[in-house]
Order: sequence, then structure tokens, then C-alpha cells
Amino acid sequence: MSESSPEKEVVVKKNFIHQIVEEEINAGKNNGLIHTRFPPEPNGYLHIGHAKSICLNFGTAQKYKGITNLRFDDTNPSKEDTEYVDSIMEDVRWLGFDWGDRLFYASDYFGKLFEFAVKLIREGKAYVDDQDAETISSQKGTPTRPGLESPCRSRSVEENLDFFMRMKNGEFNEGQCVLRAKIDMASPNMHMRDPIIYRIMKTPHHRTGDQWCIYPMYDFAHGQCDYWEGITHSICTLEFEVHRPLYDWFVDQLKDTDYRPRQIEFARLNLTYTVMSKRKLLELVKDNHVKGWDDPRMPTISGLRRRGYTPASIRNFSDRIGVTKVDGIIDVALLEHSIREDLNKNAQRVMGVLNPLKVVITNYPEGQVEHLEAVNNPENPEAGTRQVPFTREIYIERDDFMENPPKKFFRLSPGTEVRLRYAYFVTCNEVVKNENGEVVELHCTYDPQSRGGNSPDGRKVKATLHWVSVSENVKAEVRLYDRLFTDEEPDGHKDVDFKTFMNPDSLTVLENCYVEPFVKDAKALDSFQFERLGYFNLDPDSTQDGLVFNRTAQLRDTWAKMKGK
Repeated sequence: MSESSPEKEVVVKKNFIHQIVEEEINAGKNNGLIHTRFPPEPNGYLHIGHAKSICLNFGTAQKYKGITNLRFDDTNPSKEDTEYVDSIMEDVRWLGFDWGDRLFYASDYFGKLFEFAVKLIREGKAYVDDQDAETISSQKGTPTRPGLESPCRSRSVEENLDFFMRMKNGEFNEGQCVLRAKIDMASPNMHMRDPIIYRIMKTPHHRTGDQWCIYPMYDFAHGQCDYWEGITHSICTLEFEVHRPLYDWFVDQLKDTDYRPRQIEFARLNLTYTVMSKRKLLELVKDNHVKGWDDPRMPTISGLRRRGYTPASIRNFSDRIGVTKVDGIIDVALLEHSIREDLNKNAQRVMGVLNPLKVVITNYPEGQVEHLEAVNNPENPEAGTRQVPFTREIYIERDDFMENPPKKFFRLSPGTEVRLRYAYFVTCNEVVKNENGEVVELHCTYDPQSRGGNSPDGRKVKATLHWVSVSENVKAEVRLYDRLFTDEEPDGHKDVDFKTFMNPDSLTVLENCYVEPFVKDAKALDSFQFERLGYFNLDPDSTQDGLVFNRTAQLRDTWAKMKGK
């Protein structure tokens, strides 16, 4: 699997946003042009919720032969970094989308935004407030009680221009004054009560350095950037619905034609057994609860990629969950189903043994290596076959043997016969134990006539076991990943730290595992199904001397069974 892929044609189910778009196309609005944008803040790594937004924005434009911009909302230099910029671009490309030559930054417009702020001041629609933040907040009022007008609200245009220029020139300290829009302190919408549109931040910017010490607020930059870029549909999550009147107000002060970008809100993705807050994800990283943003237990796109999720599985998941106007929570099992479905169709099959038990086939010739034909993917006949080496000594899973089995245990036990996948029927004749009474080796005999796993006399066995040759294998470390939290809504409990619900068994490392030689030439992120065990992929930590595999998903949803019990 490659790190990135060319833009894919994404099949997107019709939703309420598409209905709006089609109505506008039919009415001839914007000459039928559809122009969307994805505007991430470069203050963290993208997660699965952002993937939904990426698929919606790029997918909607694709569906209606439009275009999409990638624009970084880099208006808060204290939290931003080029590391995040690079990771976001990698994630969008990996998901299969391409913004072409339409890469923008809010910082591209700092000069124009400053000029727009000056325009508002000249028109008496903005003023500098030098009260402290606590006082400004206390004057906001409540949703049922009007706010109080700041005494600075009546400053003259000349005074406000002078203050604002001095803010720009660095004469004031952070927090000493802000620029506010003059709208309506009695508005029932709290966001319309003279919102702050510029604040002082004496922090170098990752692109503009020390050129600016005042920065626009997101609400002030968002709509104007959309307007200047010709965005037709500004698709964002539901929490911005109450911001829409402010978005429209700013655009109204700016626009000089009938064109106006339209903001449309949809419900954000909430997923069980994880957290989606960037702040909380950053806390997990900084406090070393996980091993970085791309830890395979994280809901970040880079974490999912490293775990073995494919772009197609995430795009299909985003399409499955749909687009609504109602907040809800999606069962993570649906995401896990999407990757199982994708890998079942596409993953190369191999055999691997995670908890090995040695088996000696006593009647098989010593020193002989026999190559047996194995199917690469039963779901895809075109995938062909491979050769698997078989020898006198093999490993099987320790769980596939019981010395004193219960009635319905059909795998290997003393005196029973089982099929070795693609190989032969074998019967257990002797159990070898160490001084502690632990089983360390089995002695079996094989039926030479059962090559390929079928007996010429038609006799049946009730179990087929996977195996790996003792002498012909690749030793590997296997990391068994599980859900990061044990609670469906770890951050949904009042006064309880979400980290209380961290799963102590979210990672188990197995160091002495054996996989058939086919994997020795695998590349980082290549996916496999280890037969009977689950889906795994090769971790970038792998070296020529030591391969490392991550478990992407089990073959079945074991959590559902546990929950049922």
C-alpha cells in the first residue's frame, strides 16, 4: 500500500447538502459552479472526524464537477506548527484527494484582512476596546439578558484608527486591547454582541515570522477568505450554525456584487470508545499515554494509516454514516467493519504463528523442504497462488492444542487427527513436557497420501490449523492493538477524567512470532490477513533484521460478543 494515491472518484450518497446544491444548480446560482474548501487549523493532526469533512467537501465538489481548496486557518501562531501543515497535506493526499494548485493559508490574506478591519473602523462598525478580558466577558450578558455596551464603543473613528495602528505596531502588550465589531449588544445571538475580531499575540508565525503582532479571530477570517477565493459552499460542522449570522454580517460589509458564499452546517462525527477533541488527543501525546500522534490506537488519520486502515475503508465509512443535522454517536464497530470488509477483499493471505508450539512430524524425512501451493486471496482468484515451505518441524498456535480437551474441542489433542492448511493430515502421538510440566513439543505423524489437505480415502477431520515451518520462516514482533478506552463515551462523564477509562490492554507486544517467508519483501504499511488470526500490516518500525506487524483488526468483532455477555 502506498503512502499516497491519486485523486479517487468517490461515490457519495445523496444527502441534504447535495439537495441544496442541486436546487442551486437548477436555479442557475453561481453559474452552476460548485467550489468547496477544507479549512483545517494546523494545530494538531487530523482525526477520523476530519476525514468525514474531507470526504464531504472534496466528494461533493467531485460529484458536481466542481473544485475544492485546501486552506489552512493559521490565525493562532501560539498553537501552530509546520509539522501539522505537512501532516495534514499528507493525510488529505493519502485519502485520495487533490487540491491541485488551490493551496491557501489564512495568512495569505493578513494584509487584506487588516485593510478590511480598517474599513470597518472608518465606517464606524468596529472599535478598539482596552478593557481587560474579564470585564469584556462580564458585559456580554446572557442569552436571556442583553449585554452592556463598552465605554470604548463611543470612541471616534480617529481614536480607533490610532489605537488600531498602535496595536499593529506593537505598542501594547498582549491582552491590553482588542478590536471589536460594533453590531448589537442586545442581540439574542451572543456571537453578534460586538465580537472580538483582532487580538494582540506577540508570537512568531510559522509563515510570516514577526511581521504581525495582531491576528484576526477565526470568525473574522473565515468568511472573508471564502469570499476572496470564490467559495460557493462553506460546509462546516454544526457548532458553527450559531456563527452563521456573524459570517453573513462580515460578508455583507465586504461584498460589492450579488455573489455570497453560503455556509451549511452538518453534524460532526462522534465515535464510541475514543475521544475526538484535539486538546485531549494532545494531552494523550504529551503525557506519553500513547507513542505519538500516529500511535495505531489513536483516532488520527496517521494513526489509522499506521494501524493498517486503507483510504478506501475510511471513505466507505464516511459514506456509510451519512450526513445529518442531528448530533449523534457512531459505533466504532462500523469503522472496524469497513476495514474488515476492505481487507477481506484485498489483503494478501499468509500464515503466521503468534504463540508458537513446536511440532515434530516423526515420519516426515529429515532435511526435506517441500513447497506447497497456497491461495493468495480466496475472494480474488486473480491474486493467484504462492509456494509455502513445509518441513519436518513446524510451529502451530499453542491454543490449537489441548492435552485434555473438553467434548467440543476439535483441534489437536493426543490421538486426534487434524488438517494442516494446504499440507497434510497429522495425528498427535506424543506430548513432550519440561521439568515444570509445561507442554513444549508435540510428536505427530502425517499421512503422505493427504497432500494438499485431502485424504484419498475420503475420511474427514473437524479442524484445519495454520502453521509455519521452524526452519523456513521470518521471525517478527507483533503488536496486538485494541480499543484505547473501555468506556463507550470516555469523555461523557461529568467530573470524571476521561483518562480514567483508558484500556490497560490496548497494546500487547508479542516478540517471538513466526510468519511464512512470503512477507520478507513486504514494504511498510503493506496489509495481510494472517489466516485464522486477523488482519495485520507491516509497521514502519520494521528493519531488515526485524519485522514488526500491527494488528489492524480481528476477523470478527469480539467486543460485541463481550458486550452481549
